[in-house]
Amino acid sequence: MFESLQDRLGSILNGLTGRGALSEADVSAALREVRRALLEADVALDVVRSFTEKVREKAVGAEILKSIKPGQMVVKIVHDQLIEMLGSEGVTIDLNAPAPVVIMMVGLQGSGKTTTTGKIANRMKSRDKKKVLMASLDTRRPAAQEQLRQLGVQTGVDTLPIIAGQSPTDIAARAVQAAKLGGHDVVILDTAGRTHIDEPLMIEMAEIKRKSNPHEILLVADALTGQDAVNLARNFDERVGITGLVLTRMDGDGRGGAALSMRAVTGKPIKLIGVGEKMGELEEFHPRRVADRILGMGDIVSLVEKAAENIDAEKAAAMAAKMAKGKFDLNDLADQLKQMQKMGGMGGIMGLMPGMAGMKDKMAAAGLDDTLFKRQLAIISSMTKAERANPDLLKHSRKKRIASGSGTDAADINKLLKMHRQMADMMKMMGGKGKGGMMKQMMGGLANKMGLGGLGSGGMPDLSKLDPKQLEALQKQAEAAGLKPGGMPGLGGLPGLGGAKLPGLGGGFPGLPGLPKKK
Repeated sequence: MFESLQDRLGSILNGLTGRGALSEADVSAALREVRRALLEADVALDVVRSFTEKVREKAVGAEILKSIKPGQMVVKIVHDQLIEMLGSEGVTIDLNAPAPVVIMMVGLQGSGKTTTTGKIANRMKSRDKKKVLMASLDTRRPAAQEQLRQLGVQTGVDTLPIIAGQSPTDIAARAVQAAKLGGHDVVILDTAGRTHIDEPLMIEMAEIKRKSNPHEILLVADALTGQDAVNLARNFDERVGITGLVLTRMDGDGRGGAALSMRAVTGKPIKLIGVGEKMGELEEFHPRRVADRILGMGDIVSLVEKAAENIDAEKAAAMAAKMAKGKFDLNDLADQLKQMQKMGGMGGIMGLMPGMAGMKDKMAAAGLDDTLFKRQLAIISSMTKAERANPDLLKHSRKKRIASGSGTDAADINKLLKMHRQMADMMKMMGGKGKGGMMKQMMGGLANKMGLGGLGSGGMPDLSKLDPKQLEALQKQAEAAGLKPGGMPGLGGLPGLGGAKLPGLGGGFPGLPGLPKKK
């Protein structure tokens, strides 16, 4: 979503950080470029003006610390101002009210209200263990109520029975009553939208609000809306009074201006973001992490959380045991490739790693994208059980059979086998004898550098067991210890894909679940 803005701001600020001293003219020239980059990203003009003025005030009068170059100071000021623009702290949906807590979803037609209603209900049911009732108040759009009922069946969430001919306000009152009688914790009202803001829509929203007395009113907006997002947010806030925003299609290729503008104009927090079509693809919005990502600083905390959610603990333990013995066959490689796909593929992981955002384009240009994973999985799937366990069996005739079965050629198979050999050699080194293996020594060195020396015989703490606040504290500690974005030891390239090596992409990233902690 923020890639074009990330590229522009990254190149502008990189030009500043290389300099020893900055004049006011340098700051003005950089801010002119920042203003242009934000306007090109569809951020509203008023917001851009306010942003650059605040950065200028702080940059010109900033006291430069002796250990920090002026250019780095400007980057910090831009970063802090971005966080302030997006909202300093992440805010979640507030359920602190007498049950049933009423949540009203508002927004234009096509912004994704019904799907988002299903996602929020599914999230509350599975993560917060709440009993949720969904009700569709959209009597205009054909089959809108049936769509919500189907989502309820799909996610196992209760939906209000459909009664033909009822008005939206009557359905709202019936939904709240049904939730009280059914012992539900939360009731979500999916209201009707229009293709544009009009008076009847606003009157209907105000009437539904009066009837149902919602605790949260969430404006669902398409992140691809662009400049018009500001008018949309302002109108709904003035007429209905929203408590938060949910941005959909954040996985799209829009420029991200809506996210920056709506928060600044309404003063209301962005609570959730939709990052895909599936029911589980809804994330909390963390301003600091998004600011880090926009400025190319990576987002290790989100990467660790994603890993903890997607990596199977039992498989990771079994993999760690095999690695300790120095064993790594093609079945293990297939598991690793599938895990990386679950975590968002190569692009998704690179975007979250410090200093690696620029690598994505280079890797794509070299043909190292997610289609490579699919091709490699197809090759492994075309092998017999014995071949996967013992790749040495693969002679010319077998390779020919596998190539025709997977739609590839012998060169692709040879590349995969070379990559596997390099990773297997690395596993042997990591699980090697001596002082607890290379990986443990590397993690011990990293831990000592971060001032975490006494953790588990010089090893890293198990990041999968830390909560996000502890992880953020750890990341700050790492930066304070001189581990700047892009400077984390051992995070170079991919084994077998040319360039520097990235130890640990076989068994997850350093310190993530899937690596051996102790022998």
